Amino acid sequence: MSFFKILNIGFSNIVMVERVVSIINADSAAGRRLRSEAKSNELLVDATNGRKTRSVIITDSKHLILSSLKVESLSKRVEKQDNLIQAEEEVED
Repeated sequence: MSFFKILNIGFSNIVMVERVVSIINADSAAGRRLRSEAKSNELLVDATNGRKTRSVIITDSKHLILSSLKVESLSKRVEKQDNLIQAEEEVED
């Protein structure tokens, strides 16, 4: 039986770690440009649950997934293979 490594990107949304190419800051110029291109090509997935977008996850299928968690929080989850939700990560805005 094989196990898939998953990344909890907030609010019970998950992404397969194998499919993630990059995680970038949503406020960067590249993040804003990629977001607008993905939206026009219908490749944008909004997983922020109505919160502020803090990171953009780029997948190998060219989909962009928006998350309300910080890049640092997501990278820690990938590095430690720990998807436990810290209290400060999913705060109400």
